[in-house]
Amino acid sequence: MSEIVLAHGYGASDDSVWFPYLTEQLAVVGHRVTVPRLPGTEAPQLEPWRKAYGEAALAAGPAAGTVLVGHSIGGVNVLRFLEQHDPESYGVFAGVVLVAASAHEVGYEALASFFETEFDWARIRRSARAFRILQAMDDPVNQPDPTEHVRLFVQGLGATAVVTPAGGHFGATPDDHVEVPEVVRLVTELLAA
Repeated sequence: MSEIVLAHGYGASDDSVWFPYLTEQLAVVGHRVTVPRLPGTEAPQLEPWRKAYGEAALAAGPAAGTVLVGHSIGGVNVLRFLEQHDPESYGVFAGVVLVAASAHEVGYEALASFFETEFDWARIRRSARAFRILQAMDDPVNQPDPTEHVRLFVQGLGATAVVTPAGGHFGATPDDHVEVPEVVRLVTELLAA
């Protein structure tokens, strides 16, 4: 059994958007998805989020059998956790999937603490074997050009990207339950590598 540890986004929780769908789909093939409830979801702060997510990621099991997934600002939280992760002591994660994540600040003052410093791409790359990006062209958050975020992730992480013409922010509110088969495919691909 492999582990998937998912970081939810702003205003979300463990049962938001496509998280129940991902959990159900991966459970069928013997994997376990954990979605820790990050503190202060309506007013996220980097340090408490990074700490809570990091504890869940390290508790999931061996890093080599664990895929980290982040949605929206949750994707940024995953990257901030990986900046501080010590792969020599705790292992290299199987992979990372970022869904509708932002590569830089996009105008949400409430999320400013996540973007106060540039990403340390080299440290992040050392902490996971592979990176996958899922971004929709009609994403209302990563504007004016969603492909700019994709380009920065591909350059900084050596990531493989999937860009869809539609999909919005792949669910944006806690009661917006959607099915996103592409996330299941990307996680499965990383687990098989």
